[in-house]
Amino acid sequence: MRHASDGEPAPSDQLDGQADRPYPGGIPDATVARLPIYLRALYTLADRGVSTVASDELAAAAGVNSAKLRKDLSHLGSYGIRGVGYDVEYLVYQVSRALGLNQNWAVVIVGAGNLGRALARYGGFVTRGFRIAALLDSDQSLVGREVGTVAVRHAGELEEIVATSGIAIGVIAVPAGAAQAVCDRLVAAGVTSILNFAPLVLTVPEGVDVRKVDLSIELQILAFHAQRRSAERFGQVADPAAAEA
Repeated sequence: MRHASDGEPAPSDQLDGQADRPYPGGIPDATVARLPIYLRALYTLADRGVSTVASDELAAAAGVNSAKLRKDLSHLGSYGIRGVGYDVEYLVYQVSRALGLNQNWAVVIVGAGNLGRALARYGGFVTRGFRIAALLDSDQSLVGREVGTVAVRHAGELEEIVATSGIAIGVIAVPAGAAQAVCDRLVAAGVTSILNFAPLVLTVPEGVDVRKVDLSIELQILAFHAQRRSAERFGQVADPAAAEA
């Protein structure tokens, strides 16, 4: 499906070129992975007071090509307006709706160390549809400490909190040695969406979604690129062993 601004008229069943309609056939996983990137770019545009954006401009802000962006947004039923582009506010609504962010998702963070506390204090979650319902830790000296909008509670209360607070997402911010046990407890309590910051791969049953965030891996990848740029700048080979091969 081409973008309306590329010379193709908007479908007749759309109001002003942008209809709020269901997603026929669902949304491909690759598109879902890019939607948060588009949403971040849209929030930035909205904060700058931009009301409409062309597909090329939004694609550049999101770091993708415009054809891919138009195809992704077509899965949401959004095709833009000829000669105008996309309405930023309405597209924020459409992408948020597709991601389920028009609901208030209750989140429990297990681990009140530096990372867990930083996550609990992050105010951006509230504006993105997430509510930190609880922050847990097994260290009794941390229990009762106020962090952000919650007080640290003991990890022994995990199952009760999941049941009474309607927890939808569990965040694991504990050391690697404790992560699998925490994951098992979350799953047994009924949590099927987990964000894992521990540096290991968790074993979960079918039907449980785990997203892994490993900051050390990301830093190592950045180090590789920094090394390559440095080598190119000084006309050197980044990998001496490769040069000898």
